[in-house]
Amino acid sequence: MSDTFGETLSITAATVDPALLDLPWSVPLEQWTAEHIAALPKGISRHVVRFANLSGYVVAVKETSTDLAQREYEMLRTLQRMDVPCVEPVAVISGRLDESGSELETVLVTRHLRFSLPYRALFSQTLRPDTATRLADALALLLVRLHIVGFFWGDVSLSNTLFRRDAGAFAAYLVDAETGKLYPGGLSKGQRENDLEVARVNIAGELMDLAAGGQADEDLDPLDTSERIVSQYRMLWNELMGRESFASSERWRINERVDRLNALGFDIEELSIRTGQSGREVVIQPKVVDAGHHTRRLLRLTGLDAEENQARRLLNDLDQWRHAFGRTDMDEEMAAHEWVAGVFEPVIRSIPRDLRGKLEPAEVFHQVLEHRWFMSQRQSRDVPLAEALNSYVEDILRHRRDEAALLEPVTGSVTLPIRTQGPEDWRTGV
Repeated sequence: MSDTFGETLSITAATVDPALLDLPWSVPLEQWTAEHIAALPKGISRHVVRFANLSGYVVAVKETSTDLAQREYEMLRTLQRMDVPCVEPVAVISGRLDESGSELETVLVTRHLRFSLPYRALFSQTLRPDTATRLADALALLLVRLHIVGFFWGDVSLSNTLFRRDAGAFAAYLVDAETGKLYPGGLSKGQRENDLEVARVNIAGELMDLAAGGQADEDLDPLDTSERIVSQYRMLWNELMGRESFASSERWRINERVDRLNALGFDIEELSIRTGQSGREVVIQPKVVDAGHHTRRLLRLTGLDAEENQARRLLNDLDQWRHAFGRTDMDEEMAAHEWVAGVFEPVIRSIPRDLRGKLEPAEVFHQVLEHRWFMSQRQSRDVPLAEALNSYVEDILRHRRDEAALLEPVTGSVTLPIRTQGPEDWRTGV
């Protein structure tokens, strides 16, 4: 809907947050003061961008032209409806005038993605080769997902992407859809190759820029990393969309293909299966592929919303817990509810309040499990989860920077002991 406030200011939004009116729209973004700006790491942008606090959350405000702002707003709304990882559009605000009555640029307002960071903020001193590789892999997966739904990006880069930690990997989200276009009939090979070439060139340039500024490890090869996104994209695309043929006596390979796609985090809604004229060959090809296989399963079983790799890790812990407690014959959803109440939630509640902005809960749980495994390896014993949790909080988490926007003054808290349940504590062994 579109609402007009005062004589000229116009706000286009699905729902208008009244707090939008409290921001200084008569002032150019470059001149906004600390009173209105939220201190968050910002990536490189061709536009002026500011972060602002708004009704308990943070928004990104970008100055651009009216046409581009409206187009990007609608594009982001469409991509969200298609369940594509992207930032959430909040509003388009036009008709801005400064105190002298001169026109100011229209702004696009998007909701800041909590616990996400631009790529330059994902390393403290220098960008290591393994971090760059994980960023390239995340961006390759995002590009595949965009291409599957028929979205041509046109300006693929690390700068136009936000990253969230995902159990040792990263999950990538589209930030800038200004140059994008949606093709309902799908993309041609040429369009996909164009996006890939843009990605290769842009990423190489971004990493060379880091290297020139002494912000990249000397072992990092910008060209190798930029080629990585191309090879990773091709592997994923072929696995998800490619045809596969085999002898009719090898029908087990149909299930094998489905299992491989599930392992990559994708579900198949439909398979096209064709038998050759001789009856000796079977050809299969996925027709509709949806991402988020483990995320959807975890959400269905537990109500927990997590990134794909985080969800896979939590589900693995749930499965181990069921075997350790003899819950394999119990209804899966009932067992999951018991695991959440007895394992996951006690860990998260035990994180001191002033440290809860460091990482999102699913990532904290994953890192606690990782820390426990390393402690057990070093000490050659099964370290109890409660002991590993206390060590993780004091030795690791307390020294991390916040990766969420903390809008309230931090307060102290008391760490709660982890309650145990069932036969002598799942958290002390497996």
